[in-house]
Amino acid sequence: MALSASSPCVAKSRLVAISTEPFVRLSGSKCSFNSTRAGKSESTCRSGSMASSAVNDTSYSLASQRRTASSVAAPPWRQWGEGLEPEAVNQMARACQLPVSVAGALMPDAHFGYGLPIGGVLATENAVIPYAVGVDIACRMKMTVLDLPVRELDRRRERLIKAIEDETRFGIGARFERVRQHEVLDADWSVSPVTKQNKMRAWSQLGTSGSGNHFVEFGVFTAREKIQGLEPGEYVALLSHSGSRGTGAAVCEHYSQLAMELHPELPKEHKQLAWLALDSAEGQEYWAAMELMGRYAAANHALIHQHLAENLRVTVLLDVENHHNFAWKERHVIGGVERDVVVHRKGATPACAGVLGIIPGSMASPGFVVRGKGNAASLKSASHGAGRVMSRKKATATFEWYKVNRVLREAGVHLISAGLDEVPMVYKNIHAVMAAQTDLVEVLGQFEPKLVKMAPHGERPED
Repeated sequence: MALSASSPCVAKSRLVAISTEPFVRLSGSKCSFNSTRAGKSESTCRSGSMASSAVNDTSYSLASQRRTASSVAAPPWRQWGEGLEPEAVNQMARACQLPVSVAGALMPDAHFGYGLPIGGVLATENAVIPYAVGVDIACRMKMTVLDLPVRELDRRRERLIKAIEDETRFGIGARFERVRQHEVLDADWSVSPVTKQNKMRAWSQLGTSGSGNHFVEFGVFTAREKIQGLEPGEYVALLSHSGSRGTGAAVCEHYSQLAMELHPELPKEHKQLAWLALDSAEGQEYWAAMELMGRYAAANHALIHQHLAENLRVTVLLDVENHHNFAWKERHVIGGVERDVVVHRKGATPACAGVLGIIPGSMASPGFVVRGKGNAASLKSASHGAGRVMSRKKATATFEWYKVNRVLREAGVHLISAGLDEVPMVYKNIHAVMAAQTDLVEVLGQFEPKLVKMAPHGERPED
């Protein structure tokens, strides 16, 4: 399996060793995996005083696979952070029981998701799992630092708001009447019937932001040290978060369903972890579609930042960006053996040694530009944000705007639009999340949001 040129870990790759002992010590918790004589793979996780059965009575045999749950203990995985949702912990344990899984990690912003939890990192051998990449393929972050004085955030507020409104679109079906242009449209969209069928849809949504937790915001970026030529100090920065829009979701829906049809032997609780073999026609087709969606998502961000900078007639001083819903072909030493693996990061930031990334907080809390430390146990990964503590439905029923507006005023944030399901209180404390992963990344700078634009209240999320 050739290494993926798109992997952030390839250029500065060093072989890293991951232990495969069946007992795993976690940060504040522990998990033990045992294969019973009856062929049942059992996992029990404890965190503080809370105990939960991660996988109960799960037994299946896949004769065509090189490893079965009945013959080999599940591979090790580590957890960062305390008090994570039991459902997310259970999902991670189940993912590690797959015959194709070789290692895993759970980030401190983890919460429940489809198949693999948000904040889950999973290494597999010769297999890619569509739901371990995520519905919003190549959801990513991008920050550009602009040559605009910080005082202009207040002086030119209405001008900045209008620029955001003019240069991107929000909402589940958001698109431009006058379509944007980008070289990604010259790529081969026939690599998959799904991408071929959706090319015109993707074109109409090029440069848009969508809904859910996607945002575009201006804020103050404080560089603590020199970053790629940018001197320490305070700057105006533009930060965006979005992915591959409706086309990426269509790719995920098609290939996750196909994977489940190809693996009827999987028990119900593992269905959403169905995989595609990389050496199969289906696996190669999905991989090509996923990589195309990666380029498409990057193009969306590039156009948002380019058009906003041109609108405001400012120069970009620094550009940092990264995927956090994707799969990469990487090489790791696992159990003393050098192996080519597929590393799925679903709501996880690549944190390879020396690689820059962005970890946002909420609309009223800071985000951070970080440099990866290349931690082997985390599969060179870190959190992708603060992580939710409340469902969208509960948030909408719990909060009222007058209380939210008070929180925003205290934080000095002007909210252009958003839904109650994305207010600051639905997220974990970003400072606690960052404190739980000091062995994964170092902080180079901090972004404080000031002008925030998200999809209006009532929009269906597509994150």
